[in-house]
Amino acid sequence: MTQDELKQAVARAAIEYVPAGEIIGVGTGSTANFFIDELGKIKDRIKGAVASSEATATRLRAHGISVLDLNEVESLSVYIDGADEITAQGAMIKGGGAALTREKIVASVAKQFVCIADGSKLVDVLGAFPLPVEVIPMAHAAVARALKALGGEPKLRAKDGQPVLTDNGCYILDVSGLRIAAPAELENRINNIVGVVTVGLFAQRGANVGLLGTGEGVKKLTF
Repeated sequence: MTQDELKQAVARAAIEYVPAGEIIGVGTGSTANFFIDELGKIKDRIKGAVASSEATATRLRAHGISVLDLNEVESLSVYIDGADEITAQGAMIKGGGAALTREKIVASVAKQFVCIADGSKLVDVLGAFPLPVEVIPMAHAAVARALKALGGEPKLRAKDGQPVLTDNGCYILDVSGLRIAAPAELENRINNIVGVVTVGLFAQRGANVGLLGTGEGVKKLTF
């Protein structure tokens, strides 16, 4: 199976976790896009969705799904999103799609986090994928120095020679060279660096369920 076929398989499997008559949270990225396409087929079963990015909101609306502001919602039954890496304990690196802050906010109010990914994203230790850190633009050099002091190699994410801007108008530093044995501890430590908006470690609030696409079918993990 191709990687896209694996993503499509887990997207279909995730529909089982969508409760009827409720509002759900929807993530950002290629796997989340497959899920949105599947969600469009059952859009009449849900009240609507809270999007973790402008791109996700646009795709949801294109399928005729009502998009709500998080401030209008007290809680979400489920948040469904992908991951760049996930461990057997449910800790994740997210942010490859530059939506880590809004993803973390939406996930924080959901009763359940369902992570959908192809099986290659399951790792023993986080860190092979560069760790995204969203930063206030004026602080990116200072934050980069602090991240280097932690043993990482931060690089400002750029496209066509210009810094990539998040939906919040911020920059992203991608930090390579880390072997993250204690993700919850590192998450707290990086979040406390002045100038950091948030780090793409989802360990303090990790996944509850992992649906991983493999050549033998969708593998389910519970955390």
